[in-house]
Amino acid sequence: MTFKFHRAIRRRLQAGVSLVTAIFLLVVLSALGAAIVSLSAGQQVSSALDLTGTRAYEAARSGVEVGLFQNTQAGQCAPQVSLVPPAPTMAAFTVTVRCVVNQTANLPGGLPQVTVITATACNQPANNACPNPAPTSPDYVQRVVTVQF
Repeated sequence: MTFKFHRAIRRRLQAGVSLVTAIFLLVVLSALGAAIVSLSAGQQVSSALDLTGTRAYEAARSGVEVGLFQNTQAGQCAPQVSLVPPAPTMAAFTVTVRCVVNQTANLPGGLPQVTVITATACNQPANNACPNPAPTSPDYVQRVVTVQF
């Protein structure tokens, strides 16, 4: 009789342990799932910002090419021009191209001037020009490319 009694007590104790173990596993697995979702979301945001930064860099490079084209075709480039690249993937960017000619440069070889073309591309322009001194979004991206010749 005592053997059956002890066996019944052990079953009750083991049933309680399995319930505690099951709850513990559920809590640990749900915390692990939440951590995976959080890391995945952060990775996606980081990847999207990286792609946007690359597009901004390419938009700035195209702005430098516009400045170089103006300089070679007309012999000079405008002091400042803002434009939107025609490519659909870069339509979200505004590029501001600045051209500065330094007439007083004394360079070896007797070159009379130095031209500096700076292109700034951003996705949230201020007054249709980049850079934006006070961006309002955490997704603000800006890239600057400078050429001196």
